[in-house]
Amino acid sequence: MFGQRGGVAGAAALLTTLAAVSAVMGLARDVVTAGVFGAGPDLDAFLVGQGLMNVLLGVVAGAMTKASVPVVSRKVAEGTVAAAHHSAMVVLSVTTLAMAVGSIVMWLSAGSVVAALAPGFGAEQEQLARLLTRILLLATVLIAATYLLAGFAQAHRRFFWSGVQGIPFNVVMILAAALLGPRYGVRALAVGFVVGSAARLAAQLVPLRSIGLRIVPALDVRDPGFREVSRLLPALLLGSAIGNVNTLVDRAVGSGAEAGTIAALTYGWRTASLAELLLIAPLVTALYPSLGAARSPATFAWLVQRGTSLVVVVLAPVAALVIVAREPVVAMVFGRGDFDADDVERTASAVLWYAPGVIALGWREVVSHAFYAVGDARSPVVVAVGAMILNVVGDLTFGVRLGVAGLAASTALSLVFAAATTTLLLARRHRNVTVRPVVATLLRTSVAATAGAAVAFGSLRIAGLAEAVEGAGRSALTQSTVAVAGVLAGYVTVLKLLRAPELVIIGDAARRITSRRDR
Repeated sequence: MFGQRGGVAGAAALLTTLAAVSAVMGLARDVVTAGVFGAGPDLDAFLVGQGLMNVLLGVVAGAMTKASVPVVSRKVAEGTVAAAHHSAMVVLSVTTLAMAVGSIVMWLSAGSVVAALAPGFGAEQEQLARLLTRILLLATVLIAATYLLAGFAQAHRRFFWSGVQGIPFNVVMILAAALLGPRYGVRALAVGFVVGSAARLAAQLVPLRSIGLRIVPALDVRDPGFREVSRLLPALLLGSAIGNVNTLVDRAVGSGAEAGTIAALTYGWRTASLAELLLIAPLVTALYPSLGAARSPATFAWLVQRGTSLVVVVLAPVAALVIVAREPVVAMVFGRGDFDADDVERTASAVLWYAPGVIALGWREVVSHAFYAVGDARSPVVVAVGAMILNVVGDLTFGVRLGVAGLAASTALSLVFAAATTTLLLARRHRNVTVRPVVATLLRTSVAATAGAAVAFGSLRIAGLAEAVEGAGRSALTQSTVAVAGVLAGYVTVLKLLRAPELVIIGDAARRITSRRDR
């Protein structure tokens, strides 16, 4: 994308390539885990334990990373590298200390916390969740250090090792599930998570020498860079906590529904959000340091507009695809081993209702990071509070009544609310950012994606009638392939008929990624 803009495009292309490899490994991990454990009570217990660990990570490590990256990026851009590195070490030292203390407190109170987070669990399932929680808490410091070291490398425009961190983690998890899972049960998955987290951290140590960053403990809380990070931290801590509350409430309500509800929600979200993880998360990661270092309002506004446009253009047809082909996609990916037909149906229901929320998630990430980059962490948090209330009300009404569908729909609705409201606030407080181009893109791509979904649905009906006459059954792979072709054909055709400028964005991004890979 652009001088400084070109740097974002190159970084996004690299991260997209690495994310593709990592996503394939992550998908393989989920497939193996589903085949060994299905979507049953043991996996529900593991996910509740993991959710408790994520509270610590989300509240502390995630907030610290978001607050420190723009500060360190700006210092590096200004040439004060030594000061940047000292601030980074203070942030790392304070965070790891806080995580260690928090992990000990959570370990001691695991029983009470699990009972509160999963009130619908029986005694045996609750005991298992408590054990898994205590094992998983061992990974908190490892993952916190991974987040921060990856962020510091990105401040130097070094993205490779942060991009590959998921690969060793997923390899370890696959081996733990496949080789040890049948013998030791879901406990093997928890141990694999800890070992895999250590492997992720090891990958982030590699680039430190090349950027001149030495890990030296420092608790200099009067450091100007740390104090700047601290000013952003309260709002980010609250925002991170809010994001985790949504997941915890989903799982608390799900614990009282039929067994496997929590696992179905998790697999459904991973299926629906795969494209966001694969394509949009790398874009946001590459964009964030450039937003923090942007030297003119025009450049900042251009980055925000291009980022949000790419999100909508890429994710709209993906949402259409997973809505139309949700059951064959879930069956093709997870439908083996202990993952039976009921598991497929529950997971597909989650995919259906999550799909619109994934577009909003990617959109909100770009806009929220724009706020963080200019030192305004309060605005996204205010919006997040409203979204959390909306999600919790939905969980306690539609979620209790409708189960998987109600819980997923409540999450999607809260994400749409957060994306729209955050964008309006950004446009109001930063005049160079305008809403009209984003809304126009959203309308055009929505029409095109709806047309693509209609073409795909019609193609599936025709293919199904043809195969029924011939007496042949339809495979999940065949249905998925027909759906992909139908969505893409309808989507691109309508964009061409509308003479949509989004086609230029798609072509430009594709050319940049291709030229980057050819070098």
